[in-house]
Amino acid sequence: MADKKPTLAHRVTDAAARGLIGLGRLLPYRWRVPFMGWITSRVLAPVTGWNRRVRSNLALVLPDLDRAEARRIRLAATDNAGRQIIETYSGPDMAAELGHVPMTGPGANALLEALAARRPVILASGHIGNYEAIALALKSRGFGLGVLYRPMSNPLFNAHYVKALDHFAAPPIPTDRRGVIKVVRLLRDGGTVGINVDVRNRAGAPLTFMGQTAMTATSAGKWALKYNALLVPAYGIRQPDGIAFEVYVDAPVAHTDDPAEMTQAVNDSLDRQVRAHPGQWFWMHRRWGKT
Repeated sequence: MADKKPTLAHRVTDAAARGLIGLGRLLPYRWRVPFMGWITSRVLAPVTGWNRRVRSNLALVLPDLDRAEARRIRLAATDNAGRQIIETYSGPDMAAELGHVPMTGPGANALLEALAARRPVILASGHIGNYEAIALALKSRGFGLGVLYRPMSNPLFNAHYVKALDHFAAPPIPTDRRGVIKVVRLLRDGGTVGINVDVRNRAGAPLTFMGQTAMTATSAGKWALKYNALLVPAYGIRQPDGIAFEVYVDAPVAHTDDPAEMTQAVNDSLDRQVRAHPGQWFWMHRRWGKT
């Protein structure tokens, strides 16, 4: 996708995005993050269709929510998305602000032991809070993280987005054939790969997420089995001040003979986090293909 010839629409949207991000970066870090959250939730979400999609997704999987709670989640989720955007483009400032990101949860010790032993690790996460906090948590402890990303349809935006990811990922890895080769090499060398599992994959398995069928790539389970990698869910959960993070590491997923079963365990783990922190998940995704 990144090699596509840009269209006029690509140029206009990229110029607008650059302008807004550039404006945000003029502010001190602790101002720019809430600023981008406010702009996204109050200005951009209503005009991009994000609000409608959030409402549709909430009605699909949490139909018993009252109107006030649904609105609270919608505002929080779109605010979180804006914060994450500017955090991506503020790598050095984010790292300096957060410092040594705490890691908690039943899988934290197992993860650190695997990293120290140079055992291959697959960190399965999702678009909740900010997954880049996981990369910073590992980096502050002396460990790298290769991060899989889906290239943007806008090649102009994709170019500077990938450059921004360089501050977090070692390296950023596109979800294409060349990217798969990089993942394989990294795991064979005892490295760590981060994968977000909550993106709809039409060629994936019909697993369950939030009580609905969700087409899910089973790559995480397949690679874990093939390379004897630790498969562990982890999440960068935003803290009440809106700036700090805590990385929650769930219990490692047991190896079975079925990669789909293992991936379902990851979906179940993310399900619990979304229910615990509904305002931090990216409800704007067409996760179930029904909204």
